Amino acid sequence: MANDFKMVTAENIGTSVVTLYTAPASKTTIILELDIANITASTILMDVEITDNSASRTVYLVKDAAIPSRAALKAINGQKIVLEAQDAIKVTSDTSTSADVVLSILEDV
Repeated sequence: MANDFKMVTAENIGTSVVTLYTAPASKTTIILELDIANITASTILMDVEITDNSASRTVYLVKDAAIPSRAALKAINGQKIVLEAQDAIKVTSDTSTSADVVLSILEDV
């Protein structure tokens, strides 16, 4: 089993929930960093959710985080979040086409 560093990106995040990443079956993934950039001229509010597949629940990692115009939020920065098989990380904004996201992970650990 090899450890694979990967980057996942999403652009123009809006008011619909976007699943950034789902851990593959039978694998564990470590989230290393999650950066969210506000691409609008106004402050936006962002949510980051983690779905725990084995517990059948979704919880907020960040709820209504205010990101000023043209600024960024390091939602995960230094701490490690472990995703087990089929767990997922999702993002949503309060404003349409308002954010770009970069997720760095270590997969297959």
